[in-house]
Amino acid sequence: MRDFAGKVLLIVNVASGCGLTPQYEALEALYRRFKDEGLVVVGFPANDFAGQEPGTDEEIGAFCAASYGVTFPMYSKIAVTGEDQHPLYSLLTSEMPWHESDGAGMREDLDAYLSSKDLVPTLPLPHVLWNFEKFLVGRDGKVIARFAPDVAPESERVVKAVQKALAG
Repeated sequence: MRDFAGKVLLIVNVASGCGLTPQYEALEALYRRFKDEGLVVVGFPANDFAGQEPGTDEEIGAFCAASYGVTFPMYSKIAVTGEDQHPLYSLLTSEMPWHESDGAGMREDLDAYLSSKDLVPTLPLPHVLWNFEKFLVGRDGKVIARFAPDVAPESERVVKAVQKALAG
């Protein structure tokens, strides 16, 4: 992450086989809109949630480029929750243990889906809820906002938070 010193980061755990995968398009648009001002969208593929990111790093990169024109940095697949949680996500979730959401129903919907597949339910906060959770990190390296997966990258809340971070 030292490569991004002085930048504003939007760190997102991503997955290619998720109902939220179309958020790649909005993430790319946000990146292109604000990259010259210092925003970097950073994608971390994760297979933590219902096996929705089974591919190799190469397959994931090819899918993102071909399907959504992704040019923002994508890293190797990591664990964002659980016993194998990557240290970056341990830091992010400890610095910002809650997230802004567009409604209370997402967790219930996810738990119903997981139950129907005989999978374990979602973990409580501060754990990452699902794919496409977004952490906004200021130029000073501090986490300044966290958005649940149901908050779209193009939402007014995310855009205003990015603009404020870039101006600060």
